[in-house]
Amino acid sequence: MKLVTFELTESKHSGPRIGVVVESAVNDSESAPILDLASAFRHSEAQAGRKSDVESVATRYGRDMLGLIERQDVALPAIRELLSLQAAGRLPATFEGRSLLLPRPLVRLLSPIPRPLSMRDGYAFRQHVEAARRNRGLPMIPEFDEIPIFYYTNHLSVLGPGPISVRPLHTQQLDFELEAAVVIGRTIRDADIETANRAIFGLMVMNDWSARALQMHEMKLNLGPAKGKDFATTLGPYLVPVADLGERRQPGPRGDHFALRMRARHNGEQVAQGNLADMSWTFAEIIARASYGVTLHPGEVIGSGTVGTGCFLETNGSKIYDNRWIAPGDSLECEIEELGCLHNTVELVP
Repeated sequence: MKLVTFELTESKHSGPRIGVVVESAVNDSESAPILDLASAFRHSEAQAGRKSDVESVATRYGRDMLGLIERQDVALPAIRELLSLQAAGRLPATFEGRSLLLPRPLVRLLSPIPRPLSMRDGYAFRQHVEAARRNRGLPMIPEFDEIPIFYYTNHLSVLGPGPISVRPLHTQQLDFELEAAVVIGRTIRDADIETANRAIFGLMVMNDWSARALQMHEMKLNLGPAKGKDFATTLGPYLVPVADLGERRQPGPRGDHFALRMRARHNGEQVAQGNLADMSWTFAEIIARASYGVTLHPGEVIGSGTVGTGCFLETNGSKIYDNRWIAPGDSLECEIEELGCLHNTVELVP
């Protein structure tokens, strides 16, 4: 199951809507149509003899992705049933004049969660941390093995696939960071590893855009990144519930690892690769640490941190590339198995 938030391309006033990708033997996830969940839920409620008006359906299943996550125990089984009906040819083409199945050219995908409640980003891949420190002439820091750490980034600057706008200072050593992110699906506080692991709703691709010149300047004051990071984080294109990752989800005493290959392409050329299973800290461990003395709520997003080789800051420093950065007009694709390909282009705003 690949959940999406989308807008209709033919209407500037349609507003964000939630949907699910309808994959088949003839349609991969990139070209498959989108089932409009609001309309499909209304149809199924009418068929069941329940109230099918917009407000009643929103109360039962959620008005947006955050609402759906909060109601996941009801919403996810209902979506699975809708997909089964669609596969069997038992869903109508329309409900009250609205098309249920939307061809891909008619939709523009947004971030699955356009406005997360919060955005934390972890630091979980040893290869990236070791390389970054080695490139600065520093030994591996022992505290990396003691606590999983994170920082907060701007949850109001989240974008999905498509163009991102940058100002001139951002283009001074503009960089990507190839990551995955999880979405919290249950309210937890002071969670142990098992509880934290169960709180994960699903995963998606994350690109933590970074203006390195700004970042290096401000971090001399030892407060961490701020303006170097807060202009854009892209998520998507899909939000995949944990239960749909099958054997790629590898349970363990420290929480789940996820065996998912990761890669990034700059202007079509592959520039990074790794595997999400290589996280030295699991998402469950990061979440448990984040919940200490703090209540985490459905809809909060936590990134993995950068996979090894997953940014130009690292690979330039390792001499894999020579002062390679992202320029206006460039494209960047971050792809993770099962989670999809997040494609962005860079536009300069004077």
